[in-house]
Amino acid sequence: MEPSQVAIIGSGLIGRSWAMVFAAGGFKVKLYDIAQQQLTNALENIRKQMKELEESGFLKGALSAEQQLALISICTDLKAAVEGATFIQECTPENLELKKKIFETDPSTTERTYALMKKIGQSPVKLNREIEGFVLNRLQYAVISEAWRLVGEGLISPTDLDLVMSDGLGMRYAFIGPLETMHLNAEGISNYCERYREGMRLVLNTFGPVPEFSGEIEQKISQAMSEKIPVVPKVLDARRKWRDECLTGLAKLKKQMKSD
Repeated sequence: MEPSQVAIIGSGLIGRSWAMVFAAGGFKVKLYDIAQQQLTNALENIRKQMKELEESGFLKGALSAEQQLALISICTDLKAAVEGATFIQECTPENLELKKKIFETDPSTTERTYALMKKIGQSPVKLNREIEGFVLNRLQYAVISEAWRLVGEGLISPTDLDLVMSDGLGMRYAFIGPLETMHLNAEGISNYCERYREGMRLVLNTFGPVPEFSGEIEQKISQAMSEKIPVVPKVLDARRKWRDECLTGLAKLKKQMKSD
């Protein structure tokens, strides 16, 4: 059976990532951008990533790297890129006016996109209305905000703060979310609220205003992070590579645990 075709508008980091996700799912992919050299570089980057993932045993999907690469083609003609596509993934820069020129959203698109994301192995969620920021970012910003305040108030060092997350809170959140954590840490949500609501409210009422993310606190955190990981391209790239390998290994572990 001829594989379904998707079009990806934009070949930056996000566009390249989506191209790999769809190719891993067995879809033909047309990757569009306005510049041929950008597309050539994107395809080479995808090839390199797929080969590395395959060599390390972390390549997603049932197809080999070469088979997945064969599913991806590049295109500088927008009309040609979307022709025959059963799904179009927009990956343009975060520019509202630019996105308005591309989008035409039909209510049924949400359900069809949700089903497609499940099919290619993603974990889609649905929002009931528009809000500022992605849900993931909002949760992340809440953590960053309190982390910034705690360090800024001199209660804990930047490195120790990160340790609380990486070796503490973050361990469970890699497998279950905050609401299920509450549910399991007591005899269900209602029991958790009965036991801990007053304590939670007491602590939450001590939280300060939204930080400015600048000034002395920024310098303090920057210095601590730079001492641990110097702001040198080779050092940063090595640390990012280690991070990505850890995340890939975690994803593989989660997949194995689900299958067991």
